[in-house]
Amino acid sequence: MKLTYPACFYPCEEKKGGYTVEVPDLPGCISEGDNLADAILMGTDAASGWVLDELEDGKPIPEASPIESITPETGGFVSMLVLDMDSYAEKYGEKAVRKNLTIPAWLNTFAEKNQINFSKVLQDSLIAIYQKKKDAKEKV
Repeated sequence: MKLTYPACFYPCEEKKGGYTVEVPDLPGCISEGDNLADAILMGTDAASGWVLDELEDGKPIPEASPIESITPETGGFVSMLVLDMDSYAEKYGEKAVRKNLTIPAWLNTFAEKNQINFSKVLQDSLIAIYQKKKDAKEKV
């Protein structure tokens, strides 16, 4: 899912060449960058994190205001931020997803008798496989 939000950019008083970024549609979503390119990246990251928190909490995400309806304070300007929520969630999402699984009855009996947490075993195994594949990819 791709989202766009207008953001207000203001030159930083403390950092020469730096910018503060505020996303009016996402209350409290403010970031800063050492230069304009960095501010755009930091603003996009902050907005993506803000939206992901809402999604993981089951809350609706705010609709973006039309860019022409946003008026920055004196000295600022408005530009759009593009959020790639699928990519961001894949990288940073923590929400647990419910999955059904099928195992032999004897294995289920064994696991229950030994108080084995199915979710924990599956998660640990998948993390190990993921790390192994990631390490192999980095070697190439």
